[in-house]
Amino acid sequence: MTGGAYEELSQTGEPGPKTLELLLRMVHQVRRASGFPPPEGYTQWSDDAACDVITAMLTREGAGQKFVTACFALAISDATLERLFLASIKNFLIDEAKKTPRGKLRRRIARLMSEDTSFRRRPGSPPRWALSCLPEDAVWQGDLDDLIAEASRVDGVGITRWNHSGPTPRKTVHALMTVLTRVLRHAQGAVREEDLAKVLESRFGLLAPARFTTLFADDGTLADPAETDTAAAPSDSTGASGEAEDIWQRLTADERQLLPYLDEDAHHAAQLLEIGQAQAVLAGLKAKLRLALSQDSDREAAMRALLRRCEDPSPEPPL
Repeated sequence: MTGGAYEELSQTGEPGPKTLELLLRMVHQVRRASGFPPPEGYTQWSDDAACDVITAMLTREGAGQKFVTACFALAISDATLERLFLASIKNFLIDEAKKTPRGKLRRRIARLMSEDTSFRRRPGSPPRWALSCLPEDAVWQGDLDDLIAEASRVDGVGITRWNHSGPTPRKTVHALMTVLTRVLRHAQGAVREEDLAKVLESRFGLLAPARFTTLFADDGTLADPAETDTAAAPSDSTGASGEAEDIWQRLTADERQLLPYLDEDAHHAAQLLEIGQAQAVLAGLKAKLRLALSQDSDREAAMRALLRRCEDPSPEPPL
């Protein structure tokens, strides 16, 4: 084919109408083949949504238009340029999907299912999962609302701990796997990973605003999270953030790791985090928190700020 994007880039060195037209077509091809969600601000794919993806790729800090010239430098024809654009767009959409709350949920359930022989990942794209006991070529093609309804009928499981970083608590894993097993048995075929995430999101409200439990009971001891109300948290105050930062600086590395697992037994926490003498560390952490969170402070707000501090990335080591 002559007069296409490859020739346009050969002559001008910059993306013009032909190149942008090709990029638009490639975005639609990738999203149809891989099932990526539309960009933020859109409920479904359209030319405008695809154009937003292209704009985001072209204006990325540190990369931007370089991906076009990099692809062109490796291409020898319009056909090879198309394949290179396809790969770049797919990688970009993968990176964007991973940043979303649902993308993080998808990665978590994929990891958990990959560690359980009851589940099998079906080869190909988009990623799909099925029960290992089902035929390999069985693919579910039903209504998502039907799977959501089936998940809602699963009794006796719930999630009281949902950490946004670190290992998934044991009881939470049990709840997730119970619902996934029931849903996949009902589907009788492989279900898209994206759809499974939507089912769990609906069943447990996993992507709803964070909910927190009271740290201390009336007698001053650490409260059992299963016995406390999980009312929506009020806005944090500057004072609570400062108090949390002061406490954080006094915690050891092991205590910081154990902070999101206050309601786990010490043995299980030790297995999760590979911390030696976890029982002593956990007991010391609870005692330290009990002393640090004074009676006249907003203890819940300070704990919320501390738990958010756990999600911050570790600082880069000095050069």
